[in-house]
Amino acid sequence: MASKTESGAARIWRRFCKHRFALGGAIVVAALVICAVFSPIIAPQDPYLVGSDFEAPPGNGHILGTDQVGRDVLSRLIYASRISVTVGIGTVLVSTLLGIILGLESGYFGGAVDMVIMRVADVFMSFPSLILIMVVTSIVGPGVDRIILILGILSWPQVARLVRSNVLSIKQLDYVKSAVALGFRSQRILLLHILPNTLGPILVQATFGIAGAIIMESALSFLGLGVNPPIASWGNMLTDAQSLTTLTVRPWLWIPPGVMILLSVLSFNFVGDGLRDALDPKTLYK
Repeated sequence: MASKTESGAARIWRRFCKHRFALGGAIVVAALVICAVFSPIIAPQDPYLVGSDFEAPPGNGHILGTDQVGRDVLSRLIYASRISVTVGIGTVLVSTLLGIILGLESGYFGGAVDMVIMRVADVFMSFPSLILIMVVTSIVGPGVDRIILILGILSWPQVARLVRSNVLSIKQLDYVKSAVALGFRSQRILLLHILPNTLGPILVQATFGIAGAIIMESALSFLGLGVNPPIASWGNMLTDAQSLTTLTVRPWLWIPPGVMILLSVLSFNFVGDGLRDALDPKTLYK
């Protein structure tokens, strides 16, 4: 039983720490962010420096070996974390902002506004996401900023539906009805009374959204529609390992980026699971 004097934030943190996989995932996510921010300091070599040791195995000053043109794999792996973190967070910011605005409007006002927004969301969700993203990316061209905008714009329906479902239940509560009876403006009710009570589910959805954005960016870069060389990305590092010879003889070219994609996605998903359990209102005060 939690202490009666325990604050809400402390209670949430205590419950989150009970989820061991979530806590481990948070540590990995923190390490990933540190690598992304301080990659020029952490990376042992210049990731774009072409050397004379082509496809050299680990050793001789290269902890994870070198690639086809002699660049240090570890340095490129560290710099590639910048792309994944930037795309993941940027995509979630765009999709969450759009989803919150449209979800609040749809759930609170209802009627024709709700119908139009939800039908537009249905149209977005009816297309295969990867194929649609590939088509749009091939038209506008590759680039981190373009990928963030495309993924963010195409990912807002999930957030909007989540926010709408919460608003539909919250607006029936007494304190919201009291605010309406007192004549408060709709914007004030939405921002000060309804939105704060939907932040928990939104935060959980955001962690899953970051994981999905990392996978999508890696897939696009692997297909040549994302970040193009010489910029390091886990996806385009895997592109160089498509031959059977590389897969069987030179595993240092594909195992490190594959492991990083796996670890980052699992870590964000574990953090999302931990936040979902920690923020569950049914068990929050147990």
